[in-house]
Amino acid sequence: MKEKNCLIFGGSGQIGRHLIRKLTKNNYRVTVITRNIHQKSYIIKTQANAGYISIVEASIFDEQKIRRLFENADICINLVGILYEKRKGNTFKNIHSLFPSVLSKLCKEYKLKHFIHISALGIDEATDSNYANSKREGEKNILKNFPSATILRPSLVYSVDDNFTTNFMTLLNRLPIFPLYYNGKTKFMPIHCSDLVDTIFHIIDKKINSQIIECVGPETITFKEIILKLLRLIEKKRILIPLPFFIANYSAKFFGLFPKPILTQDQLRLLKYDNVASKKYKTNNDINVPSKKFFDEEVKKYCYMWKDGGQYSTEKYKSDKN
Repeated sequence: MKEKNCLIFGGSGQIGRHLIRKLTKNNYRVTVITRNIHQKSYIIKTQANAGYISIVEASIFDEQKIRRLFENADICINLVGILYEKRKGNTFKNIHSLFPSVLSKLCKEYKLKHFIHISALGIDEATDSNYANSKREGEKNILKNFPSATILRPSLVYSVDDNFTTNFMTLLNRLPIFPLYYNGKTKFMPIHCSDLVDTIFHIIDKKINSQIIECVGPETITFKEIILKLLRLIEKKRILIPLPFFIANYSAKFFGLFPKPILTQDQLRLLKYDNVASKKYKTNNDINVPSKKFFDEEVKKYCYMWKDGGQYSTEKYKSDKN
């Protein structure tokens, strides 16, 4: 009899690492699929005790190899996603639409108990964004193939391992002037990674199926407020300049040429839309998993890495002495 076996795609990212620790501490056995075992396994295997975690190297496009992994699985969790398109098949359509469709079909074929898919908040309104369109199409494919799936739509997910607060603090540390897109008025409800993982675990533990759930933090913050909070935390002063759209679009086109783009034109279009609970679906609060962690308090724990003096910066030294 199959028992508490979780199959995780995208387990080497910030959500995956937190989730692996949570599941294995609660006696779930986890199989993590990675495309590069030599590069990622040392990160993944340290997240759990031996015997609770297996690491398999496979391309997400190798359906035959992936298929065999479903034979002993109870639960499939898809955390795979990209913020910008790359070559070699890493397109929004392949990653966000076609791949989830394949997973949902396999979940149905092998009669898995649960399929949990991480989508994104605010995608319904952003019809001019390729990213949002691919996410919506992926959700549609999943629900068509495996109607009992649970789809989670998180707002910005942050932690010490993220690519959001860490990248912005790096930029704010280096640039004397920082652009504000759409006057910095776009609203977000950032959720800490551990709060999102608690929601995922609750859904598994309570067997919550057939729902779209929006995952949000305990506060609503504008983009400008986020930047000001980060500046205060790293003890920097910068000139914030609102950019007209045509200049912002030109800069996004330029930044999009980088190997790891700071901003793409598609991300700029997405930034027009508020990233908050829509009130069309239940949130993590409605299923009794309210977010507990506040943006300032959590980022403060690791922001010293961007301060002059690092962990020995004046403010931290004083607080440690007290």
